[in-house]
Amino acid sequence: MLLAPFRGVYRGLVYLANSPRTLILSYLMLIAICGVLYHFFEEGATFGDSIWWAVVTASTVGYGDISPETWQGRVMAAVLISIMVLIVVPLITAHFASKLIVDEDAFGHEEQEELKQNLRRVRQLLEELAASPPSPSRDAATSPGSADPSAAPGDR
Repeated sequence: MLLAPFRGVYRGLVYLANSPRTLILSYLMLIAICGVLYHFFEEGATFGDSIWWAVVTASTVGYGDISPETWQGRVMAAVLISIMVLIVVPLITAHFASKLIVDEDAFGHEEQEELKQNLRRVRQLLEELAASPPSPSRDAATSPGSADPSAAPGDR
C-alpha cells in the first residue's frame, strides 16, 4: 500500500523512457513551466529571458548571465537541475543505449510462442512414450552405437 505511489512513478518513468516523443515533449513542457514560473518569481525577467534561463539551467551549462535572486527561483533551479540530471538525461541515455544493443537474432513473440508449443508437444510425446509398455519393435529400432544404453562403451 505504501509503495503504490512509487509504483506509479516507476511506471511513468518506464513510459517516458520507451517513448522518445513523450520524453522530448516532457522536456519541453518542463522548460516552459520553469520559464513561466521564473518569470513570475523574478521581477524584471522577460519571458524570453525566463525561457533562456530554463534552457541554460536544464542543460546544466549555467552561463551565469541570468540567475535567480529569490528563494523561490533558487528552489526551482535546484529542482530543475535535479530532474534533468537524475531523471531526464539518464532516460535519454538509456533509450539510446537500448537501441544500440538490440539483438537482431533474438526470437520474436510469435517464434517464442511456436517454440513453447513445440516443447509442450515434445513433453506430451515423451510422457506418452514413458507411460506405454516397452514393445519388441521399440527395442529392435535401436542400432549399434545409437542411444541404446547397452551399447555404451563402458559396458563392453
